[in-house]
Amino acid sequence: MKGEAINCPECKSEAIKKNGNRKTQNRGIIQRYKCNSCDYRFTKNDGFFRMRNSPQKITLCLDLFFRGISTRKVQEHLQAFYPHNSSHKSIYKWVIRYSRQISNFTDNLKLKVGKEIQVDEMEYHRRKAHNKKGIDKNWFIDVIDTKTRFMVASNYVKTRGEKGIKEVMKIAKYKTDNQVDVITSDGFNAYPKILRNTFNLNKKQAKSKIKHNIVNASKGEGFNIMIERLHNNIRQRTKIFRGFHGSIESANSIMKGYEIYYNFITKHQTLKKCPYELAIPELKLNTENKWIELIKLSTITS
Repeated sequence: MKGEAINCPECKSEAIKKNGNRKTQNRGIIQRYKCNSCDYRFTKNDGFFRMRNSPQKITLCLDLFFRGISTRKVQEHLQAFYPHNSSHKSIYKWVIRYSRQISNFTDNLKLKVGKEIQVDEMEYHRRKAHNKKGIDKNWFIDVIDTKTRFMVASNYVKTRGEKGIKEVMKIAKYKTDNQVDVITSDGFNAYPKILRNTFNLNKKQAKSKIKHNIVNASKGEGFNIMIERLHNNIRQRTKIFRGFHGSIESANSIMKGYEIYYNFITKHQTLKKCPYELAIPELKLNTENKWIELIKLSTITS
């Protein structure tokens, strides 16, 4: 990102020069620029444009949240280290906003994966909006590559139906291209049709490159160990929610944020690396604060 060209937001010209600074209360001094072509003055959008809090503070909150600390506990943490505290509602908004922004970038990255992917679903309970009572039973659907342990695709959906699973498998197909030979799932009867539509899996598997491997735990056929282990980790992280609340969209954004945390931020215990280092070797995140780097990359490509 060093030496990156700056374009005018108005006329897209690269004839840009520095034009003083803007002093902010919490973000320090921000460089101003002026376009020599249209005289437009602006500050560079680094992913935190018009945010009142510093990138370090915002990404600290993201990191603490996805490490399993509630927004209220994060707020208590900030009181000890930052003179201008942020409410737990602001922290929640940051989680939603930047999880969506980064995932728009990461969902379009092609991967170098192994020969097998595993797909499964987890049941979740979501509390309805504040003006409604009751609990909705929802599902989190995800796909993992068994070689790199990269979470290839995920989606938080209202029901365990064909549509939600199909959307996830379409993303998995796009990101893995033609590298997959085996797709492992449980015995849910919607998978054969979904895989025929997304991975062109033929009914007669002898004529198809891709094999559908069905593992039915209820029949004593064992478990899909790698994705089940991932689900155990996810449940540990998300137990602080005591059930999601609000919209399906916000719940999906939070789970997208966890996908980012799992793939790009924290090292896998077995691999001793982040999964992205194996699945996307050309992507170089060079600082300790990978959240800031991902936010900047997602801003450049948006």
